[in-house]
Amino acid sequence: MVDYELGSVVQIAYMVDDVALAAKEFSFRTGAGPFFVRRNPVTDARGPGDTVGGFDHSSAYGQWGRVQVELVQTHTAQPAEFAETTLARNRIHHVAIMVSSFDDQQRRYAEMGWPALLTATTRNGNNFAFHDARPQLGHLVEIYEPRPTILALYRKVADAATNWDRTDPVRDM
Repeated sequence: MVDYELGSVVQIAYMVDDVALAAKEFSFRTGAGPFFVRRNPVTDARGPGDTVGGFDHSSAYGQWGRVQVELVQTHTAQPAEFAETTLARNRIHHVAIMVSSFDDQQRRYAEMGWPALLTATTRNGNNFAFHDARPQLGHLVEIYEPRPTILALYRKVADAATNWDRTDPVRDM
């Protein structure tokens, strides 16, 4: 099982056109996996200046060593500032970091010049935000607190990779 430190990168995410196909290819090329696929419609969201936001996407989650990989297929995204970040392919879209205080980290990133392009709440009640670190890092930084449902997802993915024989590289969640 992987231990997660607050503030450490726990996930690397790439935008793809088809999560199932990309997961199979990623697994073949890197040995990461197995990948678990699910649809993630997020409607409780806002953009800069409290503009309307939303992010309907499908994800494939797999383990690559000590780090989780998320492959993301966007169905719809808003506001425009966030939606434009979902268009790029073949490079990192974001890295994810678990933080001890969501609100405090959002303030810190805003003060650093990394504004939130999308702040949202999942159906499970977990807050997450994508902060724009592209000028310095070339990608976004996603933050969330280590709540039970998030930790359960990370454990499921990491545990499935333990002693995985590389069969069934893509699975439904």
